[in-house]
Amino acid sequence: MTFDHVREWKQEFEASGWWHSFELPDGSILEGKCNLSGLKDRLAVFPLPADLTGKRALDVGTWDGWFAFELAKRGAEVVAIDCWDNPRFREMRRLLQLEERVEYRLMDVYDISPEALGRFDVVMFMGVLYHLKHPLLGLERVCSVTRDLACVDSFVLREPHTPSLEFEGRLVMEFFETDEFGGQTDNWVAPSASCLAAFCRTAGFARAELVGNLQYSASFACYRHWLPPSPEWGLEPRLVDAVHHLDFGINFSTRRDDYIVAWFSIDTSHLGIKDIFPEVSGYGVRPIHVGRQESNWMATFRLPPGLEPGWHDVRLRVKGSRLSQPVRIAVDLPLATNAIRITTVADGATWKEDEIDLSIGTTLAVWVAGLPESADRRCIYARIDGRSADVTYVEPPGQTEARQVNVMMPKQGPEEAAIEISMGTAKADARVRRVR
Repeated sequence: MTFDHVREWKQEFEASGWWHSFELPDGSILEGKCNLSGLKDRLAVFPLPADLTGKRALDVGTWDGWFAFELAKRGAEVVAIDCWDNPRFREMRRLLQLEERVEYRLMDVYDISPEALGRFDVVMFMGVLYHLKHPLLGLERVCSVTRDLACVDSFVLREPHTPSLEFEGRLVMEFFETDEFGGQTDNWVAPSASCLAAFCRTAGFARAELVGNLQYSASFACYRHWLPPSPEWGLEPRLVDAVHHLDFGINFSTRRDDYIVAWFSIDTSHLGIKDIFPEVSGYGVRPIHVGRQESNWMATFRLPPGLEPGWHDVRLRVKGSRLSQPVRIAVDLPLATNAIRITTVADGATWKEDEIDLSIGTTLAVWVAGLPESADRRCIYARIDGRSADVTYVEPPGQTEARQVNVMMPKQGPEEAAIEISMGTAKADARVRRVR
């Protein structure tokens, strides 16, 4: 594989010192490696309105700043970032009199977060991805700060680059260990266009639509939301539950690669991944698995990046249906309590207090007061006679202070068993009589 055009681009860039071209206030043109008509064409493929007044925009890897300045001219409030301090950016921002409209920050792609930058209506991610050693992580960071649309443009691998590689129906990417990609050590990857689209969806975008296809690059309009359902569509699915994929609790973290498993029912015999449209607080995300489990359907999908700490509604629809009713999950909520207490202990089958009939079942129901609203099976621990016991159910918060916590009772042990429920440093004790 050869990338002679990359070497030629570098030579042309070094000759002028500018990567972008600009039209100056006096009407003259400053010629850079990328000519003005080409830059305008690259931007025109994206569904961006001519008036961006009131919108907030981010330009990642801004370099000389052409895309950042163009969005500012359209009325957007712009933040432009790059990993090095480019004096040409500062010079052009001054010449274009955009110092009040475009904020310039030195920042690495991997440091992008809502906490560091806030959130943006439009994010430009032009010609950056193939420079990243961790391209999917970079896209996840971009997705986390995108409210609506990210404009993603990257070099892509095509069949002329690797004629011996079969492309049809495959998501392929070339990795470059040293300077094989045009003699540059900061060119790390070359995904195919279909691989780039899959990366965008896996990073958390609901939709990745191909809008531009040039000789060496592809452009995708990446959206955080599904297309809205029509009011004329059919009945909504019934969402039974939405839980964490590992512990089946309701607590999720944006700092981990967390996935949601949603169980739902709808009268249909066949559903595929492309037929289901889940969302969390309005942010759509594509499922990675859809299956049938007894009478219910099951869909697995990632927690959308960039959610604010708090309670969020999970909803979904299927092709041709309206949205389901919501089920709440907790995201980045602290799981802390000062004190808990056990108010009642009863047999989970007979509901007789202070005893459990092991000839009927082994479920012990314990009502615990003082639990935080987001408490679930993941954070509540039980010990019976000093040994760990499985917590199988935690009642959702309701009107009463005490919530039911079901614990599996071992059959063997003394007639009077010691029960301990704990959460963090808070503990509560009780005793129950075994009946055999």
